[in-house]
Amino acid sequence: MSVRQALGWGLVLVALTTAQTMAAQAWVIGPWVRPTSGPVIVPDKTASFTDPITKQKTYWEALHTFNPAAAIAPDGKVAVVFRAEDASGVDAIGGHVSRLGLALSKNGLEFKVQPTPVLYMENDAQKANEYEGGVEDPRIVMAPDGTYVMTYTQYPRGHGPYRVGIATSKDLETWTKWGPAFGMGKDYDSLMYKSAGILTKLRNGRLTAVKLHGKYWMYWGEIQVRLATSEDLIHWTPVLDAATKQPEVVLKARAGHFDSAFPEVGPPPVLTRRGIVLLYNGKNSTGKGTETLAGDPAMAPGAYSVGEALFSRAEPGRLLERTETPVLTPTMPYERSGQYAAGTTFAEGLVAFEGQWMLYYGAADSMVGVARAAMTR
Repeated sequence: MSVRQALGWGLVLVALTTAQTMAAQAWVIGPWVRPTSGPVIVPDKTASFTDPITKQKTYWEALHTFNPAAAIAPDGKVAVVFRAEDASGVDAIGGHVSRLGLALSKNGLEFKVQPTPVLYMENDAQKANEYEGGVEDPRIVMAPDGTYVMTYTQYPRGHGPYRVGIATSKDLETWTKWGPAFGMGKDYDSLMYKSAGILTKLRNGRLTAVKLHGKYWMYWGEIQVRLATSEDLIHWTPVLDAATKQPEVVLKARAGHFDSAFPEVGPPPVLTRRGIVLLYNGKNSTGKGTETLAGDPAMAPGAYSVGEALFSRAEPGRLLERTETPVLTPTMPYERSGQYAAGTTFAEGLVAFEGQWMLYYGAADSMVGVARAAMTR
């Protein structure tokens, strides 16, 4: 069998698996199909800018480009804000400096990357929260007034806990940082938290933050998924469990499944007529350390796949259903090599574009891939 035939069969198998999932669960967004046989954003060893802290010329996207947010730009193009790693630090996951770059596309498949990063650690009020690991793993929604709101990880490697940061922009290029989502000097200073998606509804072709029961809602976390609420999309408060007074857990690992190690929030969730659909990233258990549940034997240990979960509109913390099998899983060579060889299709970006859903994901923590699905609801 040729490489091209193997790739073709891989696409067919993924489509069939997803179609079987959808037949059983009509609320699922999909099936997802890869419109390209390769990544859509790859590292550029020549792109440089002057780092504001070191004052040195820095090749900011030389090593990896992955884990992307997505939005529709003011001019109607597809915009992807992606995590880029330079070649500094140690050769290990999390060992390099991360910045966020911007790429634009007229068709959602062919991107032009802007020459310099749009969000990065610098000598500002957030330096203590971001130095020296940088900024990572964004998700973007549009506020009702047209402002873009980004959640991202502030990673002060070796200097304190990582947290979800909030930033806003009118054009996706110039961002204002607002600091940690749960604030500072409060009850959650020592809490490590990342991966946050704000609840949206499709309005005028854009995924727009929506209030439900008088509040904005945000699903957040890895290992266990939790909830938070806000009045203004900038200042957030975790939803607490009535018994434990700790942040309430709404989604956790399952033995024998693709999410047997843990679930982690993916792109911003979508309010539909059937409920709240959350696309999330599930890690298959390795059976080591804290990952004690049995994994899915059909998948590589440690592999990340995309699943979907349905939550109640009436009670956003009440899980109704979730997919038994992943809707997107690493099968292509570029998804199972590079920095994370166990394989990842780590989704963070979702947009509606020309009558289709476009899902952007990190491939093996090294490149950006895309999948698309027809819009049927």
